[in-house]
Amino acid sequence: MSIIHKLPYEWQVGLRYTRAGKRSGRSSFISFISLISVAGIALGVAALIIVLSVMNGFQKQVTDRMLSVLAHIEVFDASGSLPDWRASAQEALRNPAVLGAAPFVETQGLLVRDGVMRPSIVRGVLPGEEDKVSTVARQVRAGSFDALKPGSFNIVLGYALARSLGVGLGDKVTMVLAQGQVTPAGMVPRTRSFTVAGIFEAGHFDFDAALSFIHVEDAQRLERLPAPSGLRLRIANVREAPEVAEQLRNQMSGAKEGTLTVRDWPKLNANWYAAVQTEKKMMFIILTLIIAVAAFNLVSSLVMTVTEKQADIAILRTLGSSPRSIMKIFMVQGGVIGVLGTLAGVGMGVAVSLNIDVIVPFIERLLGVEFLSKDIYLISTVPSDLHGPDVAVIGVISVLLAFAATVYPSWAASRVKPAEALRYE
Repeated sequence: MSIIHKLPYEWQVGLRYTRAGKRSGRSSFISFISLISVAGIALGVAALIIVLSVMNGFQKQVTDRMLSVLAHIEVFDASGSLPDWRASAQEALRNPAVLGAAPFVETQGLLVRDGVMRPSIVRGVLPGEEDKVSTVARQVRAGSFDALKPGSFNIVLGYALARSLGVGLGDKVTMVLAQGQVTPAGMVPRTRSFTVAGIFEAGHFDFDAALSFIHVEDAQRLERLPAPSGLRLRIANVREAPEVAEQLRNQMSGAKEGTLTVRDWPKLNANWYAAVQTEKKMMFIILTLIIAVAAFNLVSSLVMTVTEKQADIAILRTLGSSPRSIMKIFMVQGGVIGVLGTLAGVGMGVAVSLNIDVIVPFIERLLGVEFLSKDIYLISTVPSDLHGPDVAVIGVISVLLAFAATVYPSWAASRVKPAEALRYE
């Protein structure tokens, strides 16, 4: 005997109703509606998986470009400077998740060239140490990051910032600092001339248009600090930054005493991170409605099945089946449709997400279009980053919606009265 014949009769009847009927045009139509329900659930699940994978891919691309310049974790001293930064760096490196540490000073200034003024975040770094926490040295398009020497007052500008100022290698720019100085003529801003020694391109417009680098000792002179402001740390897994930051707060002596402040990159970029997470949640909710629509199709399919099978229901009732058993039959039918649709959708969504780098170029060649123009977007290919937990959550929600859709039709089937159903048979 097959496995199906060993199942309870509710399962056997429910599975039989799921299969295509060929005895009449009405049964065939109901089976066609069931097939449409399966296809609807599958398309909804696949669409949700693919869209979330693409969103994860774009988020990963943008995050990687941001963190090629930004630190994963920053450690500040409450006094404004960290004289014994090397000892603090060694203390942080004792955590196995921390891969590198480098000192920095960060300030804001106004860069001026021939009447053109542009605001800039000015970061003082040690060129020999910066490579441990960022890849900005490898993103220099012109000049050299190593040209940042103490006392040289050289500067490395972002590509968009240099273009807006109209400067190139060897040109001079004037930096106007926010802190003023008192003179007989009153309060005047402090200024300093810098020589452009390099131009970098991080691939993130906000940084390319507003970030510049100088030597940490030059930054200390500008800010009148005795030592760097703090440390920038790089860790193995950027997604674990909040957890590692919490570990450092409990491990570093200065942090436990309250003199050191430890902040992870999601906190440093709270607005951007919150916006991305909100967008992903809203997209998840909107696309889940596609699955809900397919579940409504499942309701209509089961209602039609119940109407067409009233004679069968009446016979089962006269043979001793309880209303609960009748309800279970149609819940099995709806559940099988939901599970089949979910499995088909998961398979389709995972297959497309894993091969989107092949599928999208094929569609572009086939239709003669370009979805992401290289002249406009920094990312010329559609990225995809498939997350297993996302797939699992989508699958569970789809199955739950399908089972929820079976409740009313199954309950209606259990309420069928045998005498009334057989009156006209």
